Amino acid sequence: MANSQWWELWVLADPALDELLSWEIQSMGCQGTSSQVKDGQLRICGYFAQSQVSEAALTQMADRLRLSAATANLGSIEVGWNVIQEEDWASSWKDYWHPTEVGDRLLIHPDWLPVPVTDRIVLRLNPGVAFGTGAHATTQLCLVALEQQFAKSTTSPCVVADIGCGTGILAIAALQFGADQAFAVDTDPLAVQAAQECRDLNAIEPSRMVVEEGSIETAIALAKTPVDGFCCNILAHIIIELVPQMKQLTKPKGWGILSGILQKQVPDVVEALTANGWKVEEHWQQADWACLKIVCPD
Repeated sequence: MANSQWWELWVLADPALDELLSWEIQSMGCQGTSSQVKDGQLRICGYFAQSQVSEAALTQMADRLRLSAATANLGSIEVGWNVIQEEDWASSWKDYWHPTEVGDRLLIHPDWLPVPVTDRIVLRLNPGVAFGTGAHATTQLCLVALEQQFAKSTTSPCVVADIGCGTGILAIAALQFGADQAFAVDTDPLAVQAAQECRDLNAIEPSRMVVEEGSIETAIALAKTPVDGFCCNILAHIIIELVPQMKQLTKPKGWGILSGILQKQVPDVVEALTANGWKVEEHWQQADWACLKIVCPD
């Protein structure tokens, strides 16, 4: 996909609109997003293959984003778009991304910066065109939930799955927290490539972190036997579609960490979980986003 051209749909807005606009852009089917705040102004970008999205569709997206911002009553926004090369997409946001401490133990660190002296676990990332830097609320909620899960209980050996892995950040963190093996899957081939590269950056053997293109059924086939727990940080309606297969993925009394869920979507997700025998054990919130720790009592 080298030298591919992409639409970069950009939004300038009040930082308070970050969560809302990020979710809106993701739900439009983009291939990746970036979000930065500089000089008190938020800039969010969504990336769409030029061959698949027309300029008329971008106009409709821009109108939808303006309507969402107006409904939130947090000021007007500026929306525009331009064509960029893939290599520009992969590097244009790097000046904005800095090391991020998450939870009590983890430091998410851009690979192109020198690694500092720290007592924290350093998780090195170079997301490329897949994105997933650990800066978004949904990712941070999952990382904190994983840290707490491994702090209080770790079976041996412990095998986990990461559904919709993106850059593989959750699978890598689980291994760094104490998991023995992880199976990471994503339907986006760009994400698969990025996850494999980030795995190598963190000196993780491919046999410990198996990365393949696919969804939950692929993780089930790769693991061969049910895993101890799993993470799923994707949009709520996709999580609901996957709920019926989660028991097949997970051991009896296994656990799951779910995010990518807006607070207003939690009741629908919980309804689907309850109907399939899952119980919500913990519920975290950051801004408008929720993260659920679920267990299967059976």
